[in-house]
Amino acid sequence: MSQIVETLRTLHRIHRQLADLRERMEKGPRQLAAREANISKLSVAADAVSEQAKATRMQVDQKELQLKSSEAKIVELRGKLNTAASNREYQALLEQIAGNEMTNSVLADEILELFERVDGTKATVATAAERLQQAKDELEKSRAAVAEAQQNIERDITRLQGELQETEKLLPSDVMEMYTRTTSSKGDDAMAQVDGVTCTGCFQQITPNRYNDLVLGRVVLCQTCGRLLYLPEDLASAT
Repeated sequence: MSQIVETLRTLHRIHRQLADLRERMEKGPRQLAAREANISKLSVAADAVSEQAKATRMQVDQKELQLKSSEAKIVELRGKLNTAASNREYQALLEQIAGNEMTNSVLADEILELFERVDGTKATVATAAERLQQAKDELEKSRAAVAEAQQNIERDITRLQGELQETEKLLPSDVMEMYTRTTSSKGDDAMAQVDGVTCTGCFQQITPNRYNDLVLGRVVLCQTCGRLLYLPEDLASAT
């Protein structure tokens, strides 16, 4: 019966290795999905910065048109000074010219401020584009690395599945039935080693009778969690 215990221990190892490989297999696509989501965020951010830069440039263009229009108006008003019919008309023209000049001064200051903002947005746009490209480059590298890793994992899974099938053949038919039922419901968590008198699957103590059965090399299920139990290798070899 010690052979059955050794077989269960080996099967548990294989099941855990397969579970680890399958988790690693699923981890790669999750990592790629996370990188793709990050690229989407960076792309949205880059577009927003670009639109902001365009809007600022449009503001500059609009205010420059306003300034040109106002400057042309001043030229027109200065031309009318020579043809003013009265002092009142002359003063009114001077007041209009002064008002337009004040407006132009404000527009010039606003345009200068907007140009400074344009320079700032250019740097921001360049930084956003650089980050986006870097993220895309890292995604392509990750895709290649994940593809290579998954090929290796698939080979290991195939090898272990073959080893699992060969090891399962060592179980007697009655034990095989119990093993199949337990693994069908619990998968790789169907077996557990006993630590002292405690099931390491659910951390509950097993009964003395069940422990004695284990010592005698019998197949035992944990009365709490239903896992197939086996003794540590050093204890099993001493029985």
